[in-house]
Amino acid sequence: MSLLLHLILYLLLLTVVIGDILRPRFYSETCPDAESIVRREMKKAMIKEARSVASVMRFQFHDCFVNGCDASLLLDDTPNMIGEKLSLSNIDSLRSYEVVDDIKEALEKACPATVSCADIIIMASRDAVALTGGPDWEVTLGRKDSLTASQQDSDDVMPSPRANATYLIDLFKRFDLSVKDMVALSGSHSIGQGRCFSIMFRLYNQSGSGKPDPALEPDYKNKLNKLCPLGGDENVTGDLDATPLVFDNQYFKDLVSGRGFLNSDQTLYTTQETREYVKLFSEDQDEFFKAFEEGMVKMGDLQSGRDGEIRFNCRVANRRPIDVLLES
Repeated sequence: MSLLLHLILYLLLLTVVIGDILRPRFYSETCPDAESIVRREMKKAMIKEARSVASVMRFQFHDCFVNGCDASLLLDDTPNMIGEKLSLSNIDSLRSYEVVDDIKEALEKACPATVSCADIIIMASRDAVALTGGPDWEVTLGRKDSLTASQQDSDDVMPSPRANATYLIDLFKRFDLSVKDMVALSGSHSIGQGRCFSIMFRLYNQSGSGKPDPALEPDYKNKLNKLCPLGGDENVTGDLDATPLVFDNQYFKDLVSGRGFLNSDQTLYTTQETREYVKLFSEDQDEFFKAFEEGMVKMGDLQSGRDGEIRFNCRVANRRPIDVLLES
């Protein structure tokens, strides 16, 4: 009985609130090397596969927009729960979950049951940008990990590649993110790749016309036609901008020249309300970096207010004390 009580108390400690207010250097006393460990592991991942850091950076977007930044995205399915990995915007799209697993393993060795998976996503996303030439900023930490996840919640929020600028403006507004925030954060596509699946309609049937998107620059369209032919493998990937391994403002320069890979990207330039910011960022990389940093910090502040925990494994929710009682 004594052992059971100790176990219950231990689990209760893991599920208490770890901080209502996020703050910089949250782990300065409990895990002082946390941020350096995350960056070290991200460097290792980038050396192993350059594309992986771009994939990890997108976790912040796909996690924070769905019930706040709580690492619900990382939870594997269980017999009683279909998680977010199978949602329409994530399945066959998000990848490199193993990078977060490696980071978590390294942190657990250094500071057991201390650093949340939600905070790992925030730190790793920042590091993905910094390590590829983009801005480096101080992150606020102290998030909890979700106890559950929902495919439906993700489907209800995350946009498709067919989304246009107007839809994205409305979506970001729901999270108190401005038009400028939205355009700057779309610059996350400065690094990484996208699948042919995401652009087939642009190339061959834009808006049901049976024709390509007229906004596509002709030479770029021909390049994409060769990469993504009708009847071809739609899992083939193409670069999201002309410098996919470097975080810079080339993405916005490409939009100005009609070389945006995704429909949701190119409409940022063809839509009046967003065009001015595309032009600004295409001409001034420092302005883009500043706005991107501000947007990432604001997005990272999104919280659900739900109960949480510090997960031992980012893919699996810890058992709650009630589970132990029911099994005893």
